[in-house]
Amino acid sequence: MITPSWSFLMSSEPVDVNFEVAVAQAVDDILSALGERAKQAIYVHLKNGYGISKEEIPRKIEAFANAIEEIFGSVAKLIEIKIIERLHYQYEDFRYVPKTDELDFVNYVSDLQNLLEQKA
Repeated sequence: MITPSWSFLMSSEPVDVNFEVAVAQAVDDILSALGERAKQAIYVHLKNGYGISKEEIPRKIEAFANAIEEIFGSVAKLIEIKIIERLHYQYEDFRYVPKTDELDFVNYVSDLQNLLEQKA
């Protein structure tokens, strides 16, 4: 049985890092909950099956979202929500207003990136 590790949610203070590092770390943290072997297998599958390396995920967020939706089906939405929660924890001052009635992972990450680029 896989025991998820949610220790990343227990950090005392959000850390100010750049967008790509924040997204890569959030993805890594959430995939780590599946176990180290599963996480590494997902990264290999993303690279071999979809041409997305671990390092490219922040720059290819739409392709990443499509890939995990193909890999995990409806469970992908839960993974996306957990990544959003992790990013929100890090950027608590970011307020996302969905353009539709549905929370959209790609739009959330894109809007966060736009905000951070404007601040830079």
